[in-house]
Amino acid sequence: MHRPSHKFFWLVLGLLILLSGSAQAQTDQPITETAIGDEESSAPSLSLSLDGIETPQGMDSAVKIVLLMTVLSMAPAFLVLLTSFTRIVIVLGFLRQAMGANQAPNNQILISLAFFLTLVVMSPVISEMNTSAVQPFLSEEISQDEAFTRIQIPLKQFMLSQVREKDIALFLELTNTETPDSPEELSMVVVIPAFVLSELKTAFTMGFVLFIPFLIIDMVVASVLMSMGMMMLPPVLISLPFKLLLFVLVDGWFLVVQSLVQSFQ
Repeated sequence: MHRPSHKFFWLVLGLLILLSGSAQAQTDQPITETAIGDEESSAPSLSLSLDGIETPQGMDSAVKIVLLMTVLSMAPAFLVLLTSFTRIVIVLGFLRQAMGANQAPNNQILISLAFFLTLVVMSPVISEMNTSAVQPFLSEEISQDEAFTRIQIPLKQFMLSQVREKDIALFLELTNTETPDSPEELSMVVVIPAFVLSELKTAFTMGFVLFIPFLIIDMVVASVLMSMGMMMLPPVLISLPFKLLLFVLVDGWFLVVQSLVQSFQ
């Protein structure tokens, strides 16, 4: 076997020493004030300031900005509590649990599907809110207070069409509010929690109905396995393919989505 010559070895070692020495010399160079200034000037910065708040009008504008930022941070809560999202996402969660497929579809898919179904259900309400309140306000035809009053009307009508009188009476009693002459005069403090409570009851009722066919399949499979003496075999492992097959044959996703959307009409 041919061995490498010692001259080649020492040549490579010398080159490595020279390269490391030059790199060390570059890193040991002093950092000048100009370099520091260049780095500071090139660094990105973000600043937020409110000018002109010495007057009451300026303070009013600053408070409005803070309130607007607070409302935007609470947008997910508004989506969940004031729309059809609550019922849809709970029913889809019950459906996945009834099938026994704990991770299929995953949470991201269920929430995304619930979000777009919410847009389908709420599209007439959103369109009416935009026509009657948002566009006139942007065109400076109405004031901010008038826009806020108008934007509540279609949303309140939607919630009142889904709420139960029993839940309305409960929150009227809890808030010590007298019963108004018409439902439109109800406060949002009463309508919103009553609507959420009604949505929870409706969603759990629909989830119970979805559980029944899958529960029957589980019972049949468990009885067959016990009669065959296979008591150590988990029934869920055998029933899952049959439940998936039944759900696909009856076009279950179509039926569930259709029932969810039509339940708000």
